[in-house]
Amino acid sequence: MQGLLYFVGSEKSILEIMKNQLFFGDCLEILEKYLVPQNPDGFIDLVYIDPPFNSKRDYNVLFESADLNDSTAQKQAFADTWSNISYMDELDRIQDLNIDLYDFLKTLEKVKTPRSAVAYLTTMALRIIYIHKVLKSTGSFYLHCDPTMSHYLKIVCDMVFGHGNFRNEITWERTKSLKTSQFKDRKFGVNTDIILFYTRSNEYTFNSEQIKRQYTPEDIAERYPYKDAKGFYAKSPLFRSLSMGERPNLCYEYKGVSSPNRAGWKVSKPKLIEIDERGDLGWSSSGIPFRKFRPEQTKGFLISNLWTDIESTGGNERLGYPTQKPEALMERIIKASSNEGDLVADFFCGCGTTIAAAQRLGRKWLGVDISHLAVKLIMDRVLKPWEDNPSRQKEIRNSIEVTGIPRDIDGAKELARNTARGRFTFQDWIIEFMLGGVSNQKKSGDGGYDGYITFRGLGGHKGVILIEVKSGNVGVKNIREFIQVVEKQRADMGVFVCFRDQYSSGMASEARQAGYYQQDVYKDKYQKIRVMTVEDLLDGYELTYPKMLVTTFKSATDKLIKPIEHGNLFEE
Repeated sequence: MQGLLYFVGSEKSILEIMKNQLFFGDCLEILEKYLVPQNPDGFIDLVYIDPPFNSKRDYNVLFESADLNDSTAQKQAFADTWSNISYMDELDRIQDLNIDLYDFLKTLEKVKTPRSAVAYLTTMALRIIYIHKVLKSTGSFYLHCDPTMSHYLKIVCDMVFGHGNFRNEITWERTKSLKTSQFKDRKFGVNTDIILFYTRSNEYTFNSEQIKRQYTPEDIAERYPYKDAKGFYAKSPLFRSLSMGERPNLCYEYKGVSSPNRAGWKVSKPKLIEIDERGDLGWSSSGIPFRKFRPEQTKGFLISNLWTDIESTGGNERLGYPTQKPEALMERIIKASSNEGDLVADFFCGCGTTIAAAQRLGRKWLGVDISHLAVKLIMDRVLKPWEDNPSRQKEIRNSIEVTGIPRDIDGAKELARNTARGRFTFQDWIIEFMLGGVSNQKKSGDGGYDGYITFRGLGGHKGVILIEVKSGNVGVKNIREFIQVVEKQRADMGVFVCFRDQYSSGMASEARQAGYYQQDVYKDKYQKIRVMTVEDLLDGYELTYPKMLVTTFKSATDKLIKPIEHGNLFEE
């Protein structure tokens, strides 16, 4: 399997070898070939996924013709590896796994549902089938989507999990501020997402008390309007009505007061004495007893399926990832459907909000993403809170197993020797994971560079470092050509990466002759063209450049938010 270089052939189960696990690769391949075969009875307590094509993507393309001539539109629609051409292969695989689901998807084709929509549902259906297999019998599944496809996805989940294991359709109000541009389409504005909640069986974890919304002062004033020496309280009657039925065992006298009918008191006499002794029994002016309920007894509001109290990510939490969800959202889901020490998984983990929340809440976790950049972002995000505690940071780093990314030079060479697609994966690994840059979206005709890093210099100057990665034979000629590219693109610096056995003194000499980059105010100067080996990067050597404001990685990934064309990459 491409990318999973250190998992193949393991004789141990995933439970035995797994610490916290971060996988690079397609979640379908990881689920189908490794996780399910090694754990046929399921091993995950909670799965949350926020797959591609949610409200932050160009969803409307699903309902246009699949035979688009506009390659840009096609690329945008299927940038997350979904293909309206290859989905037929996945549909055939579903036939062997769930014939009813296969028939449903084929029916969608027959009634002329847009082919792109069927392609998306097919790719999702196959992955949901395997997610169901890795869940424990007590496990829970949350699928985050938006109203455009939620009705189709609910049918898919019903057919995989069973209608009886549907628990909730949660509506999340992700923002309270609607863009006025939404109303130009002559429809109501959209500010909600849908989260479908299913379980593997009727025996599952659900901690409703742990996710109560705490009372605000306004809530207390409204719900508990009375006050005594102990604090605020609400009144509740202590006598049952006859409509509730007769209860002779609850008919008794207390402090000269008896129940007015044979329905009796609401509590037993010992319980009433306990209520009185703790100061929660009150008497009206006419001598009728009542119970005092206090805010601390209920500890907040139970949560319904309408979530309006969690707004989209902002401030310091915001990483710039287009589908990033707030940690408060993930905290609610994780607390509700898992316990400390349980295993939480996200098979489209993106910028790692699920992972970060699981780590903070004391859960074990497993994350999968198809982007090297996402994998690096998650690692940095999990470690960042412990920047001031190196020993703890090291402990956490050692508790994480990254699978699918080379750990040594043999693994790097194996990745580089792969197919043409594998060479691009090798480039992406170097650029995104090892250097924290962004890969050039054009793999052929790329303008002479494979990626770039940006930083903010003095006076708002946008600094650019071009990256060129070579996995095969290289020489002085390649360095000269790269220097010309750096000059032509007016980049500030360039870094050329190759294997150590290809590195030569002539290449180093040619790079030195290119001179240095220096900002006027600072004495530090940096070699304009730097040659680094893959071995250097694996040994922990870093590319040195002005890092006062590195912008490339700070905003998660420019290429996911807004792909930058050659023409405007270096504009101020």
